[in-house]
Amino acid sequence: LSLGEAKNLPTYPGPNKMRDCYCTVNLDQEEVFRTKIVEKSLCPFYGEDFYCEIPRTFRHLSFYIFDRDVFRRDSIIGKVAIQKEDLQKYHNRDTWFQLQHVDADSEVQGKVHLELRLSEVITDTGVVCHKLATRVLECQGLPIVNGQCDPYATVTLAGPSRQTKVKKKTNNPHFDEVFYFEVTRPSSYNKKSHFDIEDVDEVDKMEIRVDLWNASNLKFGDEFLGELRLPLKFLRQSSSYEAWYFLQPRDNGNKSLKPDDLGSLRLNVVYTEDHVFSSDYYSPLRDVLLKSADVEPVSASAAHILGEVCREKQEAAIPLVRLFLHYGRIVPFISAIANAEVKRTQDPNTIFRGNSLTSKCIDETMKLAGMHYLQVTLKPIIDEICQVHKPCEIDPVKLKDGENLENNRENLRQYVDRIFTVITKSGVSCPTVMCDIFFSLRESAAKRFQGDLDVRYTAVSSFIFLRFFAPAILSPNLFQLTPHHPDPQTSRTLTLISKTIQTLGSLSKSKSANFKESYMATFYDYFNEQKYADAVKNFLDLISSSGRRDHKSIEQPILLKEGFMIKRAQGRKRFGMKNFKKRWFRLTNHEFTYQKSKGDHPLCSIPIENILAVERLEEESFKMKNMFQVIQPERRVLYIQANNCVEAKDWIDILTKVSQCNKKRLTVYHPSAYLNGHWLCCKATADNTPGCTPCTGGLPANIQLDIDGDRETERIYSLFNLYMPKLEKMQEVCGSKSVYDGPEEEEYSTFIIDDPKETYKTLKLIIEGVGTLEQEHAQYKRDKFKKTKYGSQEHPIGDKSFQTYIRQQSEISAHSI
Repeated sequence: LSLGEAKNLPTYPGPNKMRDCYCTVNLDQEEVFRTKIVEKSLCPFYGEDFYCEIPRTFRHLSFYIFDRDVFRRDSIIGKVAIQKEDLQKYHNRDTWFQLQHVDADSEVQGKVHLELRLSEVITDTGVVCHKLATRVLECQGLPIVNGQCDPYATVTLAGPSRQTKVKKKTNNPHFDEVFYFEVTRPSSYNKKSHFDIEDVDEVDKMEIRVDLWNASNLKFGDEFLGELRLPLKFLRQSSSYEAWYFLQPRDNGNKSLKPDDLGSLRLNVVYTEDHVFSSDYYSPLRDVLLKSADVEPVSASAAHILGEVCREKQEAAIPLVRLFLHYGRIVPFISAIANAEVKRTQDPNTIFRGNSLTSKCIDETMKLAGMHYLQVTLKPIIDEICQVHKPCEIDPVKLKDGENLENNRENLRQYVDRIFTVITKSGVSCPTVMCDIFFSLRESAAKRFQGDLDVRYTAVSSFIFLRFFAPAILSPNLFQLTPHHPDPQTSRTLTLISKTIQTLGSLSKSKSANFKESYMATFYDYFNEQKYADAVKNFLDLISSSGRRDHKSIEQPILLKEGFMIKRAQGRKRFGMKNFKKRWFRLTNHEFTYQKSKGDHPLCSIPIENILAVERLEEESFKMKNMFQVIQPERRVLYIQANNCVEAKDWIDILTKVSQCNKKRLTVYHPSAYLNGHWLCCKATADNTPGCTPCTGGLPANIQLDIDGDRETERIYSLFNLYMPKLEKMQEVCGSKSVYDGPEEEEYSTFIIDDPKETYKTLKLIIEGVGTLEQEHAQYKRDKFKKTKYGSQEHPIGDKSFQTYIRQQSEISAHSI
């Protein structure tokens, strides 16, 4: 959901006429999200996005505008309620909705289970009369009013009502109470407690009414929760009837005012509902999709074709990224589509600047994989900016009275400096999956534009700065860094910081020219020092380096960290003391080495792919603090002592980071050393005994998402099905291109097709896979239609979406007959 803004709310009756409003999102009566409060406005702008999985059935998606009141309960100004079956009408469209009046009698949700039985009884005098038994069994999903629900039901038939017991603290009450009503015909039977009904038609006109109430302790009386009115005539066909019913609002006549009295609300709703089969149904389509990275050329792959036929690339990117992440194929897939895009790029300055499938997939991957990374880097300082409200306006025109331009510049400079430092020092925290993608981008760009030495940096910075850090600073609420959109002053501060960080990260030659505003160019002069460019390059080097051997030919070694530490001899010589010596250690993205002094020839070199684990060493091993161990193949261990605890942590973090991708990483290790013929930790005597303690994963560098692969494949199926005409058109284009190699027709140029034959093959597989799934869905719906009973717990009477479904199914059945 995107909650945009409200307009023309009614004025407050007090002297200043303004209101402090917020908006809530409700599934029926249950609040699931609340915006921030916008103060002193009748046209509040919210600009908030909300995404949720819907865990239950619902009838309405409702939006309430509240006016905050410090002294009393917040009052409701109005609401927008969209029926579930109408959500598709507004799918992904900005729409203005008129606010409607909220009446307690119309705020209804939940369902009731009733059994009615009409029987004939012969009285002592031989007269036949009708008796109605009404059994109120249970209710489900009643609304919770002011934090409580103590429901009871009343049952009425043309006379005084009867009442069930109150059920305390439940919105799913079980009553199971029966009420008897006598319906008699002969006028001779004339006791006051019975009803004189002259003929059967009169019985047919009668209705039984069931009302649900919340027993309230307030002086205003009990709250109405919903009602049900049932005419007795339907009991003519069958003497007993048992069913579930949706509760309905009470009809209070036409009290509604003109619709434009309360203002309006701008919303954009994207609602998707997928029926997901078990995994085996999806095998053919899933296999075609997962092979995408290996298809040559990649433009002939199923995933690339999905990007081609979808109206928005984002639509395709979301399920594709989640599916590939789930099956561990995201890096090869993105590498393949990025490589193809780089080959099509003519100018290194425009690399990855468009809204292509590649950039949307990388954006989506960063958003999923990088959430924790943003939390540890940006959240503390963004929280401070939101709470402290330091003035940072540097546009002389927008300065408030009493503000000093120089002070504001200094405040802003300090914030930018702190955020810049925290980002450029955070390389070791960057998730592995992002580093692997950046490595592949850097490699593709460097190969394609060999004359441009900066392109290896700009290819990565166009994502990590322009599409990750800058947007997260600008709109922290969209990246879960803040719960709501910041207030206008904070928002302005974040905009200025974001612009500066974006420019610092872009490494463009003439920085000041990047700004349209002269005050930004002046402010940027603070940062025109070489140390900033160097810090950016070092950071980009670290996050785009990889621990793989095969790229050494292309890439120069990148120095990640160096310094003196003390190491214990590894016992590489058969004889010799295992003593401690001070050595100069050096870590690059290729190897970890040590030498006697800086600049000397290395005494020992450990390739990154031979680092199987990096863990702390317990102090008792050598009675030395700040020790850690680098574990290599054949259980060889290098024990190292750092100068202090901070250094030890830095070395452990960065060594773990660069070796995270190694295929043979250990899962267990020994936290103590092997001395005097046994391991100190577990007392095992063999030096090759497997570890006794699980390895720490180092940083939360990798991504364990709760992704349902079948669900993502079903979403992709839905998209392919929706865009089937485009798939068929693409097939036609492939056929035409294979036969006729002349100039392209206008309508054909919309698709990227490098190899018509391969693309045609893939399209054939996609269309077959989609066709099979479509038949399965149709069969499932037919079976469900046969089994479903209107009035069952799943489909209570009054379920409009089910009535629509029945109508559609009847049309389909009639059509097939």
